[in-house]
Formats: sequence, structure tokens, C-alpha cells
Amino acid sequence: MNFLRFLISRVFFKNLLLAILITVIIVLAVLLWLKIYTHHGQAITVPDFSGLTIDEIEDVTSSRELRYEIIDSIFSNTVPRGTAVKQNPVPNSKVKKNRKIFLTMNAVNPEMVYMPQLVGISIRQARLAIENSGLKLGQISYRPDYAVNNVLQQLHGDTVIKEGSEIPKGAKIDLVLGMGLSGETTRIPNLIGLSLEPARGRITDNYLNIGAITFDETVLNSEDSASAVIWRQYPEFDPFSRLNMGLEIDVWLTTDTTLLPLPDSTLFDDVAEREYE
Repeated sequence: MNFLRFLISRVFFKNLLLAILITVIIVLAVLLWLKIYTHHGQAITVPDFSGLTIDEIEDVTSSRELRYEIIDSIFSNTVPRGTAVKQNPVPNSKVKKNRKIFLTMNAVNPEMVYMPQLVGISIRQARLAIENSGLKLGQISYRPDYAVNNVLQQLHGDTVIKEGSEIPKGAKIDLVLGMGLSGETTRIPNLIGLSLEPARGRITDNYLNIGAITFDETVLNSEDSASAVIWRQYPEFDPFSRLNMGLEIDVWLTTDTTLLPLPDSTLFDDVAEREYE
């Protein structure tokens, strides 16, 4: 009975209202603190750091209340050394203050690798060893030698490079192969319609060298040269003709596909080449 009287008394209602008021104040205080702590409604647009040096990145991040961390580095000749090439989050993203931007930088010095020993092995083994070492196969030339298609010399920039020498990753290695002592010949590959790199591979597979490379007036920049295709070659493809190993094939490239042979003609050449193989 006394408890029921207490529940309907003024003292109980005063304490209840006081408890509700304190609870509301605590909730509002917590919400206000969370708003301040999380910078609610304060988003920053992430700038584009591409091409910026460390000093420039420092200036940009400090002025916009951002942070940065370099997580990786690569080496590329297409962008300035010592500058940012990738970032996460990407440019124009919305982030909170003090968000950390993760950057990949272009190294000042190229990554170095060790030159493998290629002399004395076959061209197929040499090509695999070059790729596994982070290098690229360059020009292939031939000279008379009984070791047919075996590597006689390994060159970098017209200079013989020895096994174990440090060399920039991605450097091109030129090879001199033996072509036998009997004047062996090889077929003329069909290069029409190929871009330059696949054509190099087909020429190499036939123990020939690429000669003069001529781009026509449609090729204006590096993007055009990458997409250009061969519309003319000399000597011309002939499934019944052969060349001495080590000779050169000149190529002409264009982005104008109207210069390519008609589809029926190209199809005939491809069929003839496959039959000849």
C-alpha cells in the first residue's frame, strides 16, 4: 500500500522527470561528441597526387588536413622519377579529415637485376631465362657457327654483358645465335595486320631480324605507334620463297586500316602460310 502511494506521489514524479532530463542530456552530449569526433558532414575531396613529388605531396596533404603513406614503388620511364603514379582513395573521392592516402611512387633509380648466363643454351631456353629475370628479348642476329640456334653472345646496348652483372629491370638483351655452316634458309613470315611486338616475335621465331621500321603520317604519338599495324613488308610474304637465316625484314606501319589487303587476300595468305608450315 505504501509503495502504491509512493508511485502516485509528487516526490516520485519529480524524481522521474529528473531522471528523464538527465538521460536526455547524456544522450545529447554523446551525440554531440560523436558529431565532433567523426567530423560529421565535413567531407574533403581527395586531390590528384599523380606527378607530384614528396615535397609537393607534403604541402597538399597538410593544407587539406590529410595524411599520406607510401606503400609501394615501381620504376617507369613514362612518368617523372620520384613522383606519385597511383593512389588510394582515387582522386575526387570524399573522405574525412585526417584520412590517410596510400601512394605508389615512381622510383628515382630503376630496380636492378642480375644478368643470367645465356651463352651456350638454345634460343628457347634463353628466352625463358630472360623473361624469368625480368628482362626483355631484344634484337636477334646470326653468324656462321656449327651451334645452330644456340646463343653465342649476349649483348646490352651493343656491349657484351657478363653473367652476374647488374642491369636495370626491363632492359633489352640482344642475342647472337649460330646459324650453322651450310647456309640454312627459313621461310618468310606473313606480318601484314600485326602490330610491332607480335611481328618481332614471328620474325624471331623464323630466325630472322627486323630491319627498318617506318611509321606513316597517321602515327603521331606513342599511343598511335602502339596500335599501328604492318601494312607492307619487304621481302613480301611468299609461302614458296625462303631467306637465309639472319637476314632482315623491313616493315611499314599505319593506323589506317584501309591500307591493309582485302580480307579475301589476307585469308588466302594465311591459309597458304599454314599449308606451308
